[in-house]
Amino acid sequence: MKVKFIGGAGTVTGSKTLIESDGIRILIDCGLFQGLKSLRELNWDPLPVLPSAIDFVLLTHGHLDHCGWLPRLVNQGFSGKIYCTRPTKDITKLILLDSAKIQEEEANKANEGKYSKHEIAEPLYTVEQAEKVFPLFRVIETNEAVALDAQIEAVYTNAGHILGACSIALTLENKTLVFSGDIGRDDDVLLYPPTKPKKADYIFLESTYGNRIHPKTDTKLELEMYFNNTVENGGTIIIPSFAVERAQTIMYLLWRLREEDRIPNIPYIIDTPMGINALNIFSNNQKWHKLTSEDCAEMSKMFSLVSDYQETMELILDERPKVVIAASGMVTGGRVLSYLEHYIGLLETTVIIVGYQAEGTRGRKLLEGAKEIKIHGQYYPVKAKILEIQGLSAHGDQKDLLNWLSELANKPTKVFLVHGENEPLDELRIKVQEKYGFDCKVPLMGQEFEL
Repeated sequence: MKVKFIGGAGTVTGSKTLIESDGIRILIDCGLFQGLKSLRELNWDPLPVLPSAIDFVLLTHGHLDHCGWLPRLVNQGFSGKIYCTRPTKDITKLILLDSAKIQEEEANKANEGKYSKHEIAEPLYTVEQAEKVFPLFRVIETNEAVALDAQIEAVYTNAGHILGACSIALTLENKTLVFSGDIGRDDDVLLYPPTKPKKADYIFLESTYGNRIHPKTDTKLELEMYFNNTVENGGTIIIPSFAVERAQTIMYLLWRLREEDRIPNIPYIIDTPMGINALNIFSNNQKWHKLTSEDCAEMSKMFSLVSDYQETMELILDERPKVVIAASGMVTGGRVLSYLEHYIGLLETTVIIVGYQAEGTRGRKLLEGAKEIKIHGQYYPVKAKILEIQGLSAHGDQKDLLNWLSELANKPTKVFLVHGENEPLDELRIKVQEKYGFDCKVPLMGQEFEL
């Protein structure tokens, strides 16, 4: 049996892990690379294995860095089954359609504005190609063994993080391989704590926040303070947000603050068509989160849900204070860019960063104090206040990741640390070895191991 790391190794994006056993090839996640140009360019490269030779894809969850390369995989010949939970299937459909639409729009803008280095800018994939992925989905239930082959079975267990997110235990050749996917927080506002594995011969553990402990701050109090200060100065609050789970968490917290009369009665806007659809998925999957159907309905009433781009432009030109929650969460594309083009250069604007920002993304550059950012080929001065609320992260921190390993009844042969940047990976490696004595390995992109 072999494992090959073809994404998500030494970086938090492009998650793809290939398992080969007795002629069967299984791809765990099929994510898009984001952030640094050197990583984004990998999206155009062929896989080290023919897509037509892959038998199964097992998705841990529906974020772009875990599912966003599926249209390329299918377009290049993959025709096998894609297993995932029902919320992941629904979210992945939204994510892929949104991604394809954005890529088509970006290519058109680059061609019209003549700022592409290529003679003709092409999208990585089209909406039509994204839609060809959908017939391959196979929905599975959590905690139930699914036979992929006579000798191979998979069991999905809740991982927290976002709706439908799971860890996967893959049993083959009398060994159990556990893929964490992205691990949520033990004290998440909306989601249930991750299920800890009980047995594993090999573990593939994400390391996004392997060197960070989330601060014990009052997130509602932070939001209250930032909102009131901005509105007093006549400014607008822009929150770049992942449309799935993070947007709903922010909605819930703002709804509670308004119920308590702690933030002003101004327009609260959800400007992401995908986020609006994600809200419906949230309402239709009650068993995956803590909110009642009444909570979902009541909090939705507080927000104006915007899907038409003409409405977006009208809101941008309306100078009155408002709160805008818009994708994308790492400011790599989507409607939030249109707002930032207009508002990032205004002193009274506040931009609140609420999630992980990968290397090379605009969100990361803003957090690091960039004086200007490039949007659609033009540079805009950054005069707005850039603030971060770490308490809204959907990723478990170092303590959560270590705690996720705490119920193992056996000592794994090896723990592979993936989906992290170099410093978090190395610090988590040391912590796991010190706390549990497990043999840890930080694989490099493209590395292959025999198990």
